[in-house]
Amino acid sequence: MTRMSETVDAFHRGRFHLIQPLGQGHRSGMDAMLLASLVSCSRPCRVVDLGAGAGAAGMAVASRIEEAEVLLVERSPIMADFARRSLALPENARFAARVSVLEADVALNGKARAAAGLANDVFDHVIMNPPFNDAADRRTPDRLKEEAHAMSDDLFETWIKTAGAIMKPSGQLSLIARPESIAEIIAACGRRFGGIEITPLLPRAGENAVRILVTAIKQSRKRLALRAPLVMHGEATHRFSPEVDDLNNGRAAYHRR
Repeated sequence: MTRMSETVDAFHRGRFHLIQPLGQGHRSGMDAMLLASLVSCSRPCRVVDLGAGAGAAGMAVASRIEEAEVLLVERSPIMADFARRSLALPENARFAARVSVLEADVALNGKARAAAGLANDVFDHVIMNPPFNDAADRRTPDRLKEEAHAMSDDLFETWIKTAGAIMKPSGQLSLIARPESIAEIIAACGRRFGGIEITPLLPRAGENAVRILVTAIKQSRKRLALRAPLVMHGEATHRFSPEVDDLNNGRAAYHRR
């Protein structure tokens, strides 16, 4: 079987590398790096990246945090293979032993989920970048890309239910999504998660948000907080702001308040 075209891309200014499909499937970029920046550990911690794709966000966490042990969960055998081959790259040797790949469907429930390798009350952090397009909005002949970008009904409810099950009490959920998903995310958190913090991500000051960064704590009863926005670029420039550049390149974490 002919292997699809691929690239080897550097992240965190060359601190780690990722093998990604070229012309097919989902290619990771800034969304994955900002998602990874939401994780902060001051002691050994277990992190799971749900729907990890080729593993960009989870590897970014492992690259930045030496105390983190990371599990990449991906249902596509093709994308899981990209993640495994990325971990075998010499450039990733300093953290590869702390990262593993599990082929499993995030939507599995109960005993089926545990049998697949996702036991209850295990992880300190769950991160996710769920498919963000309504399935009716965009169709593509690329099956891998369609799976990565098309949102099914009750997706947030399904994924956040899984996150709540596999996470330790007081563990942190972190995700990146489109602003129009706010209501669904809050509803899915329900009684599972509290202390929700939402940060809008703006291209430039005065423009509408293009993404939201969301964190929440399992079993917390704290109120929701809408944080000041992160602004990616200054006026009339494409350069990242210093804060966003640090988050994007693994030099800083975006800490909860």
